[in-house]
Amino acid sequence: MPDESPNPPQPRGSYAKGVARRQEILDRAIEVFAQRGSDRTSMRAIAKEVGVTHAALAHYFGSLEELLVEVYRESERQGGARPPVNPEETPVEMMRRSAEVNREVVGLVQLYSTLVATALEDGHPAAHEFATTRFAGLRQDLAARVRLNQQAGRIRADLDPEAIAALVIAASDGLQTQWLLDSDAPQDAALLLLEQLLSRP
Repeated sequence: MPDESPNPPQPRGSYAKGVARRQEILDRAIEVFAQRGSDRTSMRAIAKEVGVTHAALAHYFGSLEELLVEVYRESERQGGARPPVNPEETPVEMMRRSAEVNREVVGLVQLYSTLVATALEDGHPAAHEFATTRFAGLRQDLAARVRLNQQAGRIRADLDPEAIAALVIAASDGLQTQWLLDSDAPQDAALLLLEQLLSRP
């Protein structure tokens, strides 16, 4: 009797090849964006640079916005040159380390900034979901890190961990934007100052 289900499962071999092909495209797209950011981007332009047809790119990612989100998420999953996370780092130390790594992948930093800006506009659900989920998760993770550092006496205990987490993210992203516009912006010095302000007197 033939399979009458509306979406019969794909053959395993075909599915595996599709997953591998999608990953190849993502890996190449990360290289492209790391070099030139998201400036003057279109699906057709990316397809040409990645070495696939426009139809293939649209098949795997649906829209430009979905592609940009997946490129950034995959670049974070891969981690690049990022060193292992030190659980004893303060949130500011963590952001300073990330800033050092980000200076080597300016294009991906530009892509991140573009996605956050796009998330503020109506009609961009993929970017909005990416940004809101990222900020919420990052605030939660940093607040937990703040509590550990407060217990260790490295951060003032009279400050709210969630507020500190939000402040550190705002400072980090804002300084990163200033650095993208002007490489002489005192990104590291400003983060060091924030560290001092949050430390126990």
